[in-house]
Amino acid sequence: MSYTIVTDSCSNLPESIIDEYDLVVLPMVFMVDGKEYTSYLKGEVTDLKQFYTMMREGKVITTSLPNQMEARKTIASLLEAGSDVLYLGFSSALSSTYEAIKILCDDLANDYPERTLMTVDTLAASMGEGLMVVKAAERKNQGASIEELHDWVQNNRLNYCHWFTVDDLNHLKRGGRVSPATAFFGTMLNIKPVLHVDDEGHLIPMGKVRGRKASLDALVDHMAQTAINPKEQVIFISHGDSEADAKYVAD
Repeated sequence: MSYTIVTDSCSNLPESIIDEYDLVVLPMVFMVDGKEYTSYLKGEVTDLKQFYTMMREGKVITTSLPNQMEARKTIASLLEAGSDVLYLGFSSALSSTYEAIKILCDDLANDYPERTLMTVDTLAASMGEGLMVVKAAERKNQGASIEELHDWVQNNRLNYCHWFTVDDLNHLKRGGRVSPATAFFGTMLNIKPVLHVDDEGHLIPMGKVRGRKASLDALVDHMAQTAINPKEQVIFISHGDSEADAKYVAD
C-alpha cells in the first residue's frame, strides 16, 4: 500500500530534494516584530537574505508551530487520496511541533480507520533531520513498507551526528540558549562555541574555541573522530547565510 513521508520545514531540505523524493513538508511559522512569515511554501522561494538581515539588525524573532488547520488539511488530503502517512518530525526536545502533529495524526486516525498514520520523533534538527528524512526516503524507494521504515528510523535515529557552531553568540542569547554574561564576554574574547545534538535531541555545548576559522576546523575534527567509514557516508553541510564558510568546511 502506498504511503507518503511527511516532515516539517525545519529539515531545511531544498526544493529539488523535496521533489525528487516526493516529500510533503509542513511549513513552520515565525514572527518578526509582530508580523507573521511562513518558512516554506511549495514552489515559492523563501527570501532567506531578508530573514538573516533582520536577525543581524537585532529584530525580535519568535518561532511557532506549523499552522494546525493547514497541517490537518494537508495530511487529510493525502489520506483522502488513498495514501498512508509517515511523519518524521523536528526534535521534541527543541519544539512542541512533533507532539502537536502526533496529536493531529492520532485524531485523524480515528476519522480514517482504513488508513495507517505513523510518527517518529527524529530527535534531530536542521539538516540532521533532513539527512534522516532523505535516507528514509531512499529506503522507501527500495521497497520498505511503512511499518518497516517507521521501525528503521526509530532504531537508527541516534546514529546521526550534528556538529555546528555560531558566529554571533547574541543570537543564542536572544533564544535563551546562553546567558547575557556568556554572550557578552564570549563576544569580547571572540569565543565561538562548538555544539552538538545529544541523544535526547537537546542542543549541548561540546567545546569553545577562539575565532571563526578555528570553530569551522573543530566541526571537521569532531566529524573525523566520530564518523564510521566517512568516505562511504553522505554528509550534509548547511549554513545560515555564510556560504563561503560552508565551502571551507566542504573543502
